Amino acid sequence: MASHSPALDAWSGQVRSLENGLSEMDFLVPGMHCAGCMRKIEGGLSALDAVTDARANLSTRRVRVRWQTGAKNVENIRAAIESLGFDAAPFDARLADQGDNARSRSLLRGIAISGFAAANVMLLSVSVWAGLFSDMDGVTRQLFHWISALIALPAVAYAGQPFFRSAASALKVGQMNMDVPISLGVILASGASLLETMRGAEHVYFDAAISLVFFLLIGRYLESAMRSRAGEAARNLLAIRSVAAIRIDEDGERRSVPVEALMPGDRVFVAPGMRVPADGAVADGASDVDMSLLSGESVPERALAGDNVYAGTLNLSGPLLVDIKAASEDTLLAQIARLMEAAEQGRAGFVRLADRIARFYAPMVHLLAAGTFVGWMLIGAGWHPALMTAVSVLIITCPCALALLCRWCKWWHRGCCCVLGFW
Repeated sequence: MASHSPALDAWSGQVRSLENGLSEMDFLVPGMHCAGCMRKIEGGLSALDAVTDARANLSTRRVRVRWQTGAKNVENIRAAIESLGFDAAPFDARLADQGDNARSRSLLRGIAISGFAAANVMLLSVSVWAGLFSDMDGVTRQLFHWISALIALPAVAYAGQPFFRSAASALKVGQMNMDVPISLGVILASGASLLETMRGAEHVYFDAAISLVFFLLIGRYLESAMRSRAGEAARNLLAIRSVAAIRIDEDGERRSVPVEALMPGDRVFVAPGMRVPADGAVADGASDVDMSLLSGESVPERALAGDNVYAGTLNLSGPLLVDIKAASEDTLLAQIARLMEAAEQGRAGFVRLADRIARFYAPMVHLLAAGTFVGWMLIGAGWHPALMTAVSVLIITCPCALALLCRWCKWWHRGCCCVLGFW
């Protein structure tokens, strides 16, 4: 019989026991970046026999799962998330913040590199376009094409990594997301341009490929910043919690333990300057406690024996012994954070409609592009015009959020024009 790995055994402290034989745990899934990812994770986990409920929050990248209590269910859930193409870890607000910051820095680097490359390639392209109507010879035009390739291809390879990695992860598990047509369109446009350069053709499309990556990265960064700001309040609340607590064992020894290990009935020591690790009642001692986190009052409140204190509040003046009444996700602080997340997660009717459309949108895009290529080949246009028209279909449908919502009707005729070759 296979044994749990040490990492998975360490996760057992994150599992919360509920009523009716249910267990619950929050997973951090940093790879979620769109409604399609949420739908995929929720659907994949809900399909597991033991899972009774799965709910993803895109702002905090938290996935809360409830299941019938079993020895290996945590391992099965983790394996199910990874089989969907995502990494999973026990949820930690600090890790979520670090992941968001690293992702934002990576997107900013990609924007800077692709923007610089796009500006330079566009300058060269304008010169080539002007040269088609003047006396530029073929050798000079060919030189400009090769310089454009040397600038654009490395920039596309680096700046396009967020889309390429996401598409590869989806395809690896037999899934499809909107990064697949994005990646396919950029790679085909870049590859076709390189072939055109090698055969000395007049037209190449390096400027279109790198500019597409540039503008899509801007959209991805703004979306990431918006979602990070939306979930910032809830994450800040969770980050206020103490990391460790000083628990007093039955023999009177003081031991430092993670706050997740605290249980109702435990007694903890809270020194001046420490935050209260969980909700409880003062068993011994007297101190001033900063309750502004909950009450909004800047004046500290006096806490005496028998008074209630709450997780996240700051002990100011004297040592306290506190008997725990509610710990971890049952504290008042965690309940407030859950209410904030629930408010962020509420989906309006048009968002639910967009989620349903997104389920079929990516396959439809690929079928439309493939049909365009085949149709142009059948009418004898040749592989090059057919390929370029099919790439146009992929590229024009890349901004999925705009295509699904505000521009679905207003700009849909552009997709039709791509198929007909007029765009």
